[in-house]
Amino acid sequence: MTYHQKKQIETINQIEKQIKNESLQASTVSPVKNYDTDPRICLTSVHFPKQSFINNSYATITDPLKKLFPEAYFYTPSSLHFTIKNIRIINNPPRFTEADITVANEIFTLTIPLHQQFFIYPYKLLLFKNSLSLMCTSDEELDHIILDLNRRLTEAGIQDDKQYANSSCFFCNMTIARFNTYPPHKCREMIETISSTLNLPSYCIDSVSLVSANAAMKKLTIFNTWKLNKKRCERCDQ
Repeated sequence: MTYHQKKQIETINQIEKQIKNESLQASTVSPVKNYDTDPRICLTSVHFPKQSFINNSYATITDPLKKLFPEAYFYTPSSLHFTIKNIRIINNPPRFTEADITVANEIFTLTIPLHQQFFIYPYKLLLFKNSLSLMCTSDEELDHIILDLNRRLTEAGIQDDKQYANSSCFFCNMTIARFNTYPPHKCREMIETISSTLNLPSYCIDSVSLVSANAAMKKLTIFNTWKLNKKRCERCDQ
């Protein structure tokens, strides 16, 4: 494990403590009755994982929890995604314009191909008040991508409006489920068991997509997808 990953783990564990003592100061998605039809839309960049990773995550996490908590909204295979870089948080009406999309698309077109593919490493499950996420550490390249995009987007007047628990330490996460009522005790026990024994393989992020969607990654529009450079990532042959 690298020093960079250790710092990411410290940050993730700190966020978990803040959740438990209800002191988390970060943007979250408030619950709605129907996540599929939620009209609140965001502008963000994501990576849609390959089927092999989706199959593993479903078998390891989603399928066991569905049996214990059928009331929850579990992401469908096609909607699972790793967040790379938020641009505008969800809102109705959207907090971005067609002009913002055009500028963001131009910036991503210039920026993403300059960066390398990188690996993420599934670390643990994190239970928020209204959602469950898979938290992953990563290679340092993720920092380079986010900081580069942050600088260019800010210079273009499209500054990220999301509030982060830690604005200097970045990591990847994938939302597994959203819910309006807190998971029952048996489900929380299962989440802890899965998290403590998590053995999902490392995964290579090789592309980034600029999208608008609601929190469930429905009402989805994919504006563009870019490949990351493979030069320094010889292992990325998944």
